[in-house]
Amino acid sequence: MAADDITHGKNEPDGLERPVPSPETGTWGSDIAAEMMRALDIPYVALNPGASYRGLHDSLVNKLGNKAPQMLLCLHEEAAVAIAHGWAKVTGKPMMAIVHSNVGLMHATMALFNAWCDRMPLLLFGATGPVDASKRRPWIDWIHTSKDQASLIRNYTKWDDQPASVNAIPESILRARQIAETAPRGPTYVCFDVGLQEQKVEKPPKLPDVARFMPPEPAAPSQDAVEKIARKLHGAKRPLILMGRVSRDEKAWAERVRLAESLGAVVLTDLKLAAAFPTEHPLHGAPAGSRLTPVAVELLKSADVVLSLEWRDLGGVLLATWKDQTPTQDIIRVAVDQHLHNGWSMDYLNLAPVDQYILAEPEPTVSALNKIIPTLGPRKEPAWAERKRAEPKPLPAVSGPGPITVRHVAAALRAATKGRKTSLTHPPLSWAGSLWPIRDPLDFLGADGGGGVGGGPGQSIGAALALRGTGRLPISVCGDGDFMMGVTAVWTAVRYQIPILFVIVNNHSYYNDELHQEHLAVARGRPPENKWIGQQMLGPELDIPMMARGQGAVGLGQVTSLDELPGVLAEAIRLVDEGKTVVVDVRVEPGYSEPGTAGATAGTH
Repeated sequence: MAADDITHGKNEPDGLERPVPSPETGTWGSDIAAEMMRALDIPYVALNPGASYRGLHDSLVNKLGNKAPQMLLCLHEEAAVAIAHGWAKVTGKPMMAIVHSNVGLMHATMALFNAWCDRMPLLLFGATGPVDASKRRPWIDWIHTSKDQASLIRNYTKWDDQPASVNAIPESILRARQIAETAPRGPTYVCFDVGLQEQKVEKPPKLPDVARFMPPEPAAPSQDAVEKIARKLHGAKRPLILMGRVSRDEKAWAERVRLAESLGAVVLTDLKLAAAFPTEHPLHGAPAGSRLTPVAVELLKSADVVLSLEWRDLGGVLLATWKDQTPTQDIIRVAVDQHLHNGWSMDYLNLAPVDQYILAEPEPTVSALNKIIPTLGPRKEPAWAERKRAEPKPLPAVSGPGPITVRHVAAALRAATKGRKTSLTHPPLSWAGSLWPIRDPLDFLGADGGGGVGGGPGQSIGAALALRGTGRLPISVCGDGDFMMGVTAVWTAVRYQIPILFVIVNNHSYYNDELHQEHLAVARGRPPENKWIGQQMLGPELDIPMMARGQGAVGLGQVTSLDELPGVLAEAIRLVDEGKTVVVDVRVEPGYSEPGTAGATAGTH
């Protein structure tokens, strides 16, 4: 490739920007950081450029050749972090992202909070400086220098550092990775001084052996604790398992199914979290919601022993179920999340009353239970002997003029993808657990983590990147507001040839907030008819297909007829199979699919 091709942004067919070879001219501080990043064996680093890390940028290009890791250029720092978050949702491993000084870090904060609340590992790098005031250029270096830059995000990152010497850089990066991958997982941040990056190194430090600095083995329960839990569950008449934040590992998935089957335990799952249990299994108690559905509430009330496996909001679920009464079940909590709780963020949620609290991770706990329960002999009687499984609500027919609802969109997508592996990378607020069957751990990847609108596009692209080449079809169903806030992430998907299907359920409104305004107006005796004011995106209408085409993607729609929907989705999937990024705009009626979906009950955001 000629140098002028690179200057004009031409790339190889695989999307990799290949630099011309660089001569050996010595070693700089940023070279040490780049080589340590390569040693972590993380294939990508998402970034939005900035002068504060020009040294590191140069090292990634001219020292490493923009390979291992490969840069993924993003148009906004929030997209860069969201893409790394989405990668972790699939792999369970961190990806790297880089942001520019304090201003880039401020841009990235919402996406970082999403990853924190989602307990996803992520390595964020940034820069400041020069810390030495005598080396700062007038104006720009001063406003982009912070005395304690990480204080911007310290309350929602696990650890941060600003190494003060080149020799300290490798340990800082290793510790950041180790801490990010230790449960409860989350983002870490390392900030590099400009002066340190651009310092010439006469005697480069020897890089440590990464294999000797890996995260610890998963926290396992004691033998006594496992035996006590096993006896309680084995002797229960109506055991119930709340399966919350668990891994994407197929073996762990099979272990969870085996545990439920050996106990005859009913299982409940959470729509905010990724797939935890097959939803078509007879022991799956009720379709998942962002809150418990009425059927799930009755099951939880009827249970005599409850095993919570990193359920995201155990205290809130018990409060919603029992109101002002005291729960009568024997409640066992298996979780390590409290290690991450601090006084700034309330994402630790309600304090749960429990009878046994075990600081362990779900996977080793389930494995240990599966070894002990078969030794306890046959059960005295079948569990949940009187339970009758509710029949799922049928999806509507996709025919006729309309109007189109989210349930119609789900029905059309299911018909269009029948017989093939898919991953639903993101659901809109109007989604319901009954709309999408979950048969393996990558079928559904959960919501955005922190309720940060705009995270859907970037997270979905990161997930699609991790799924690329697996044969799975990544599908992101986004609301119009969520998509518009994060739309520039689509450019990165196109630029690096990441195939994905976006289906935008476009109701022209921030409809969840319309419900809040309606709720408040009724409570105050004011006209609920005014709920739409300051909420609806009309006059002019958003041209979402044009926005998609503006990022280089294929934009289809606007779909307003049910008869039109199957054909448009079939064409969209064909194009994704060819390697395209495709966005389909579907005009839907405002509303929620069923009780228990997010926002369906006004009064809580």
